[in-house]
Amino acid sequence: MWREPALKLPSRLLSQVVRAATGVEIHPGARIGRRLFIDHGMGVVIGETAEVGDDVVLFHGATLGGKTMRPGKRHPTLGDRVVVGAGAKVLGPVWIGDGAQIGANAVVIADVPAGSVAVGVPARVRTQSRALPDPVDVDDPAIYI
Repeated sequence: MWREPALKLPSRLLSQVVRAATGVEIHPGARIGRRLFIDHGMGVVIGETAEVGDDVVLFHGATLGGKTMRPGKRHPTLGDRVVVGAGAKVLGPVWIGDGAQIGANAVVIADVPAGSVAVGVPARVRTQSRALPDPVDVDDPAIYI
């Protein structure tokens, strides 16, 4: 179960200082996995109830936002090894599966299956593969070819 941060005011103040310094806004209530990589972070926004898995890459201008102000889960959930392209908007309580890729400037308002590529406005799944290579696996000889 998701919990409220114990120190709301200091958390919020820190997030605003970091936003002013870096251009990245991460709500203190967001749940962030290990090894999140924000490339050229200007304009990246991660909402309050967003959940981000391990080894996720967000490019500049990416938004994990909500579509409503109602209480409860209203931001996306990203699985492990997800890539969100520059300027992409992932809106609402949608689920983005492990290994999925979101194209630049796509607007995602529906679930994206694991291993898929979603592009367009509104985003549509264009390709789906059950076995995408792990971008973190540096021992894979195929990446050197």
